[in-house]
Amino acid sequence: MKTSILALLFCLVTLPLIAQEETLVSGEIESGGFGGPVVKFGSINGEAGILVGGRGGWIINHTFILGGGGYGLTNDVKAKVLGPSGERYLNFGYGGFEIEYIAASDKLLHFSVMTLIGGGGVGWKDESIRSGMNSDSDTFFVLEPAAQVNLNVTKYFRISAGVSYRYITGVNSPATTNANLSGPMGVLTFRFGNF
Repeated sequence: MKTSILALLFCLVTLPLIAQEETLVSGEIESGGFGGPVVKFGSINGEAGILVGGRGGWIINHTFILGGGGYGLTNDVKAKVLGPSGERYLNFGYGGFEIEYIAASDKLLHFSVMTLIGGGGVGWKDESIRSGMNSDSDTFFVLEPAAQVNLNVTKYFRISAGVSYRYITGVNSPATTNANLSGPMGVLTFRFGNF
């Protein structure tokens, strides 16, 4: 008799718990997407560096973004090695998978946090030959978390400004080091899409 009562109590307690399963995403999923150019400013090899690129992604329920981006150094930053014809300059670029969380995207100003996980390459180019990587180019792993403030300009256009910190590991090049490529960046993004 006691076993039957305990079994009945167990069923009465656990059945409602099973029926109330919680999930991260439930109900109808709303989708959108965006793409646009990105400009990043910060120190690279101890000098001012400007990276230009683009990013895009799938927007899920106006809250999460799954996408990717790629960025490359656009100005001359000296490499740590000299060439036979004078200065050498860095060739530097990276990209990868990006995930972003957006808080209150319907507000005029709202906040988001994101992370890039990927890889890239670094090498140098001679002053006299301003194109092409040298034979000692190197690859690396990159992790770049960021925080941004977003402004809803129109229904289909948003501007984001924020900061990121680029962690780089795996560089084994005379042109630079992990520490010289890692560091904080200012980030400006122009987003075009269906939010």
